[in-house]
Amino acid sequence: MTLQEMIDESKNIVFFGGAGVSTESGIPDFRSVDGLYNQQYDYPPEEIISHSFFVRNPEEFYRFYKDKMLCLDAQPNAAHLALARLEKAGKLRAVVTQNIDGLHQKAGSQAVYELHGSVLRNYCLKCGKFYDAAYIKAAAGVPKCTCGGTIKPDVVLYEEGLDDAVVNGAVKAIMSADMLIVAGTSLVVYPAAGLLRYFRGKHLVLINLQPTDADRLAELVIREKVGEVLGKLEIH
Repeated sequence: MTLQEMIDESKNIVFFGGAGVSTESGIPDFRSVDGLYNQQYDYPPEEIISHSFFVRNPEEFYRFYKDKMLCLDAQPNAAHLALARLEKAGKLRAVVTQNIDGLHQKAGSQAVYELHGSVLRNYCLKCGKFYDAAYIKAAAGVPKCTCGGTIKPDVVLYEEGLDDAVVNGAVKAIMSADMLIVAGTSLVVYPAAGLLRYFRGKHLVLINLQPTDADRLAELVIREKVGEVLGKLEIH
């Protein structure tokens, strides 16, 4: 069966995406040749975006974060737009994403489970006051609250646990899906990658430029860019 045929016959689709969904919007991924992990900083990116580093060296954290992770000018690409149309057509039940850029919502998707949080939400660690991403981008050095507290992005850093409510919502969506499309993810980041084991439906599709450990489980594997694949779909 083709991807189009599977989508046409499915009524409860869930999309599970990673960094490869947003690279076509100009947002760098982490593990490719030109990704964040292969760029030179005083510290490895994995260390910079850890909880302990944020606490110990917030200045360096924010220097990297604003430079490399706060891509506020990025726009949804063909993948985000196709998924929003699928949801509007009543076929897509949920998007589960490892991305923190908010592009699914910007494209119009409503049911989005953000496993790793969002750069669009930021909170004071002292009083809990909310700040948007523009405030963070414009702040000199470490963003501070009016109360004097340090502001932290609502992003899951290394050493931090995922939000239970978000994970539970994603698990329920995947368990009830009749089709799961997994795209733009290497499936090496846990616990997110472990969500695939909850799928009990009919069609499992993987769209990724590189092989993954889950390829053998999939009914269909597509080695192309996510936006190029989803952008060709006819959505009824």
